[in-house]
Amino acid sequence: MKLLGSLTSPYVRKTRIVLAEKKIDCEFVVDNGGQDGLGLADHNPLCRIPVLLLDDGTSLFDSRVIVEYLDNLAPNNRLIPPPGRERIQIKRWEALADGILDAAVAAIMESRRPAKQQSKDVIERNHKVIDFGLAAFANELGQQTWCHGTAITLADIALGSVLGYLDFRFPELDWRTSHANLALHFDKLMQRPSFSDTTPQG
Repeated sequence: MKLLGSLTSPYVRKTRIVLAEKKIDCEFVVDNGGQDGLGLADHNPLCRIPVLLLDDGTSLFDSRVIVEYLDNLAPNNRLIPPPGRERIQIKRWEALADGILDAAVAAIMESRRPAKQQSKDVIERNHKVIDFGLAAFANELGQQTWCHGTAITLADIALGSVLGYLDFRFPELDWRTSHANLALHFDKLMQRPSFSDTTPQG
């Protein structure tokens, strides 16, 4: 298998962390399809990363699809529970994390437009989504050791990917002071090789 992605994408990082936690051998190829992403069209018609290329030539895209495939590929260290209420709870955490990341990316993309074309309303609205999302995460996590249950799950990986991306792209955002429990949780996650080895670069 090959994973196509960048060293900065939080969606790619989430996938790489799952690969590491599951101890699945997979070649990582730094490839985001070029400046416009269109170089990925043969593997992903949406021209987005990550893309997982299977040995039979099949390609999988969207991090949510890929991580579910990987979790089912190897029975060890299950990160997503079987169908039922617990599974929905984990996927809910992932949906919240991906929503925050979508808002963060949208804010960055807007801020990179020429100054006269930028919309402050768009940037501010997405920053509010980030704030609301982090507050929800902090409330849900509380003083728990893990997001769900007694071991790391996809929920923790999704949350860690969010917090790492905010540190990388929004260093001015003081989320650690506002949400001390998230800071403690993230620091614990960063002690795992799967997290420390995938710290965003670039």
